[in-house]
Amino acid sequence: MLLQLSVRQFAIVQALDIDFRGGMTAITGETGAGKSIAIDALGLCLGERAEASMVRSGADKAEITACFALGNLNGAQAWLREQELDGEDECIIRRVISAEGRSKAYINGVPVSLAQLKALGVHLIGIHGQHAHQQLLKADMQRKLLDDYAAHPQLLKQVSDIHKRLQASRQQYQSLLENQEQREARRQLLEYQVVELNDFAIEEGEFEILEAEHKRLSNSQSLLEQSQLSFHQLYEGDDFNALSIIQHALDRMSELQEHDPALSPIVELLNEASIQVEEASTQLRDYIEGLEIDPMRMQKVEQRYSRALELSRKHQVLPEGLYTHHQTLLSEFDDLQQDDNKLDELRAELNSLSLEYADTAKALSVSRLEAADRLSSEVETQIRLMNMSQAKFQFEVCFDEHLPQSKLGQDQIRILVSTNPGQPADTLEKVASGGELSRIGLALQVIASEHQKIPTMIFDEVDTGISGPTAAVVGQLLRRLGEKAQVLCVTHLPQVAACAHHQMLVTKFSDGNTTETHMMALEQEQRVEELARLLAGDKLTQKALDNAREMLSLD
Repeated sequence: MLLQLSVRQFAIVQALDIDFRGGMTAITGETGAGKSIAIDALGLCLGERAEASMVRSGADKAEITACFALGNLNGAQAWLREQELDGEDECIIRRVISAEGRSKAYINGVPVSLAQLKALGVHLIGIHGQHAHQQLLKADMQRKLLDDYAAHPQLLKQVSDIHKRLQASRQQYQSLLENQEQREARRQLLEYQVVELNDFAIEEGEFEILEAEHKRLSNSQSLLEQSQLSFHQLYEGDDFNALSIIQHALDRMSELQEHDPALSPIVELLNEASIQVEEASTQLRDYIEGLEIDPMRMQKVEQRYSRALELSRKHQVLPEGLYTHHQTLLSEFDDLQQDDNKLDELRAELNSLSLEYADTAKALSVSRLEAADRLSSEVETQIRLMNMSQAKFQFEVCFDEHLPQSKLGQDQIRILVSTNPGQPADTLEKVASGGELSRIGLALQVIASEHQKIPTMIFDEVDTGISGPTAAVVGQLLRRLGEKAQVLCVTHLPQVAACAHHQMLVTKFSDGNTTETHMMALEQEQRVEELARLLAGDKLTQKALDNAREMLSLD
């Protein structure tokens, strides 16, 4: 719950330090005194937008600090741990606003974003403003109130998750469907090209091997003739061959080196040359013996080589890239085939998801319908105590499978009210007056707050348009809520203030140049005087004081 609020240089507040207690606390004061300033300051701690006009005139910055006891607030504690903001027993939120309108936010001394403030705030405080009743006229607010009361977040999440998957599948299916004609034309072209390349079935690196063999076979006769001639000149010629000439020279030089050692290197070179020529001749003979002129092989290689060149020109790729091109077309063709199969799969998936969505949305509708009956009964009981004794109230939940599928289900939800006997039930905006709307809205807020289990709830002049005995009932309603949680209520009604466990007075002072607002906790006798002022105005009478004591049961 909220333990303390410190406000510096905010609006018409120079310095304000307030300690809060559990139960219901009424905040009263004269009109224009600034009763809602503390609420506005708390709103900034919960992530509301800051403006330069919020800084007190003449000050360079405004600063608001709120301290909360976490106690058994498991949600807040878990969130703080997840964000590594270290909070177990207490949490301190600070907001600083410069005179230029820039702001900074801190949780437990660590700088944070406004989104983080808002995310933490939902675990700490619920604020119900004086214009909240008008929001009740909106269908979204009526649905939210019912869903909050029903407390079925898991069902809401299931519907939302299935709807998200359904939307994604539907978009994918639509995209494939829209491009089906172009894909079919491309698939037919690819099918012809792939079949053609499949029939040829060139292997990786095959063209390079094929090209080399084609060159060799195309020149096989010349290779044979020239190789045979070279072998004859090197080794086999009877009258003349290179090996015999080198050997004769080697023999002569070997004899002459005995007379001149300078010939020894030449002898070594001739000896090596003899060995090299003999080895070359041996390998050339083996080459000649292995060289075959095979017209059938030549024809086969010629045909495959020519076909490879033809396909490469046809597909506008280099012959060396024909294999890679074939694999690319195969992959694209398979993808297109899979897209066609994917259409069938998506069609089946959409049917399955639609059925799953319908079942889950129906389950959500049933849960809403059950909660609607309970909430309608509770609200009707409360508003009948608020001088609407003949009123009838009903949350109408209509499931319509023909409505567009949404993440919130397929329910039409509206509040129907009849305020007078014989009057047919109709929507709030058509039936309820301003005062009646205030009473219905307040009953809904209080009942919903009881079920949401928010530790601190603030009601900012939500009793506007209510008076007399009805105000006493409202006060008792808020006090009952204060027995379970901390309730802060800004009010101008003595009947409501008298029901509070505690009371604070807001006052405003001006010296003609500056204006300041102060807030102080009232003791019991001070409460009597403040209630008497609310009853009788500025001039306190004994009758008003006695009436105030009676309201506080202090006689």
